Amino acid sequence: MFGLFGKRRKRGGATAAPPPRVDADTRVYAIGDIHGRLDLLAKLFGKISADRAANPAARHELIFLGDYVDRGNQSRELLDLLSQGSIDGFETTYLRGNHEDYLLRFLDDTADAATWLYYGGANTLISYGIPASPLESDPDRLIALQQKLRQALPESHLAFLRRLEITHTVGDYFFVHAGIRPGVPLAEQTEDDFLWIREPFLASTKDHGCVVVHGHSVRMRPEMLANRIGIDTGAYDTGVLTSLVLQGEGQWLLQT
Repeated sequence: MFGLFGKRRKRGGATAAPPPRVDADTRVYAIGDIHGRLDLLAKLFGKISADRAANPAARHELIFLGDYVDRGNQSRELLDLLSQGSIDGFETTYLRGNHEDYLLRFLDDTADAATWLYYGGANTLISYGIPASPLESDPDRLIALQQKLRQALPESHLAFLRRLEITHTVGDYFFVHAGIRPGVPLAEQTEDDFLWIREPFLASTKDHGCVVVHGHSVRMRPEMLANRIGIDTGAYDTGVLTSLVLQGEGQWLLQT
C-alpha cells in the first residue's frame, strides 16, 4: 500500500479549499479496469481484505469502474464471479465501461463488430469457447459470431451487463468509467462521454465541483490530481491492477 496523500497546501498565506472527503466511518475501494484478468482481481481482493481487517469502518464500499471484459483471457470467468452480486461485507457498485458497451451493441448489431474484435472482443469470444480472430471483418462471419455469442452467453451474465450503473457518487467523489466533459453540468452530461471521453477531460484543470475517479485511459502510474484521479494501469498488459482507497480526507492506493 502506498502512503497517504497529504491535504491541500496553503498558497500565498491563504488556506486552499478543503480537501475532498468521504464520511470518516466509510472506507471506499474503487477498482480500475480489469479486462479479463481474474487472476489479478483475486490478488487485489486479498490486499483489500487485509486492508479492511486492519482498518475497520462502519461501512465498506466497493466500486468497480467498468471494463471487465476483452483483452485478457478470463472474461467469462470474471463475469461468473461478478454476476453473483455484491461481494460479501461490501456495498458493491458495478459501473459500465466502454467495452461492456461494445459487447452489448454487438449482441444487437454487428456494425462495429470488427472494431470490437480488434480491441479485445476476440479474447472475450474465445473465453466463451467461440474461436475468433481480432482481424475478422467478413460480414457473414461477424453475424455467425454474434449468433454464437447469443447462444453461449449465460442469462446471468447478460442480466449483469444490462444492469450496470453509469455513475456513482460518494462524498466529494464522482465515479465514472471514462470521465466527464469539462464545463458541462453533471446532470447534462451524455452517456457517451461518461463511457468514452478522453480529451478534453484528461487535459482539463477545471474544478468540476467534485473529484472525478475514472479508468479508461491507461497510465503507468495512477494520476492523483486535484480534479481527477485516474486508476487504469493497464492490468491486462502490465499485471498491475489498481484500487483507490478513500476514507475521511485520506487517499491511498492498493496494487497487485
